[in-house]
Amino acid sequence: MANTSSAKKATRKIARRTAINKNRRSRVRTYIRQVEEALASGDKEAAQAAFKVAEPELMRAASKGVVHKNTASRKVSRLAQRLKVLSA
Repeated sequence: MANTSSAKKATRKIARRTAINKNRRSRVRTYIRQVEEALASGDKEAAQAAFKVAEPELMRAASKGVVHKNTASRKVSRLAQRLKVLSA
C-alpha cells in the first residue's frame, strides 16, 4: 500500500496508463483478427482494406510502447505475406 503522496499519485498514474494500454492492445488484436478472418474467407478486397487499417494501428502501438517494435514489424510482415499469397 502506498504511504507517501507521491506514491499514491504514481499508483493513480499507473492505473490510468494501464487502462489506456489495455484498450490499445485490444484494438490491435481486433484489427489483426479482422485481417485474419478476411484472409480465411478468401476475400482479397476485404483483407487488403483490413490490413490497411491494421498496419498503422500496430505501428502506433509499437511507438507507444504497448508492444515491442520488432513484434509489431513481425506481425505486419506475416500478415502482408499471407495477403500476398492470397493475391497471387
